[in-house]
Amino acid sequence: CAATFAGCTVAKPRTDDPYEKFNRKMYAFNDAADKAVIRPVAATYRKVTSDTVRRLVANFFANVKMPITIANDVLQVEPRSALRNTGRFAVNTTLGFAGLFDPASEMKLTPDETDFGVTLAKWGVPEGPYLVLPLVGPTTARDFWRLPVDSYFDPLSWYGDRNDGSFLSQHSPNVFYLVTLRARGIDAESLLEGVYDPYIFYRDAYRQRRLYAIYNGHPPDEIIEQMQGTNDVDVDELLKEQHEYEKSKQPDKPAHE
Repeated sequence: CAATFAGCTVAKPRTDDPYEKFNRKMYAFNDAADKAVIRPVAATYRKVTSDTVRRLVANFFANVKMPITIANDVLQVEPRSALRNTGRFAVNTTLGFAGLFDPASEMKLTPDETDFGVTLAKWGVPEGPYLVLPLVGPTTARDFWRLPVDSYFDPLSWYGDRNDGSFLSQHSPNVFYLVTLRARGIDAESLLEGVYDPYIFYRDAYRQRRLYAIYNGHPPDEIIEQMQGTNDVDVDELLKEQHEYEKSKQPDKPAHE
């Protein structure tokens, strides 16, 4: 299979939004749910824990989720990354006390992260339309498949699927993991200050973040330009219009000046 698809290239990202009407409704629903329930829970978690505790918890979850990255390294035919991340997982699970500490980084086993959406992209699967799903948030037709597939390699999902607790308590570790992610996002909320259309901000930010994940942090300039929609833009004309606009807003000077 690897030999067959070895010549595939990453499919170019889409910049349109064919389901924008539906997506905006889902965005509004998610935003309301976040303000009513999710953010208050995450804010409470931040209040009752210290920076040190939150860092240890984040280390634990980053380590327990590492099998997802290792499996996708194999699917992407990246043996060096698979070996490095396997070593990192082994070191932090043992010497790092179940991942609470991160001795692997001190051993130059640097962390990285990937998923099945990135795997599909590297095999040339098109991105598909941008989607906002209830309680899931932004994704695409391609990235959607990382939800069920990556769960096969996720120890937290294994635990939830193989245990039967009252009131679905077997899924509480995964829920707590999502709370920690939302708590970390509180620090970034200031980025939305002054944003005219938060929906577009989130959509473009998601696409750009996924693009950097697919290209390991170094996407080609032409791909970035395509996503930003600058290929057919006359930059000089835009600058001229901007200067004229700024000039029109300046107050008229008195005649004696």
